[in-house]
Amino acid sequence: MKKMSRLLVIIGIILAIAGIIFSLQSKSVIGPTSSFMYDNPEWTADGLIIIAIGLISFTAGGFMLLRGKKSSSSENH
Repeated sequence: MKKMSRLLVIIGIILAIAGIIFSLQSKSVIGPTSSFMYDNPEWTADGLIIIAIGLISFTAGGFMLLRGKKSSSSENH
């Protein structure tokens, strides 16, 4: 369970970063200019969806980690 929680947190971080990059490329903030995402408004929405999925994954993994710590500390007492 602990490995799954950590995996969700890591996947969430990666997805959020990817979504940010996609959104910035779609708004011509970062390049390369040869990318099919560059200055493509469709990728703004896609990037925001990817960010949301990443944040949900990160939050779920974080809650699972906290819940696991609570249960293990209550078992010790």
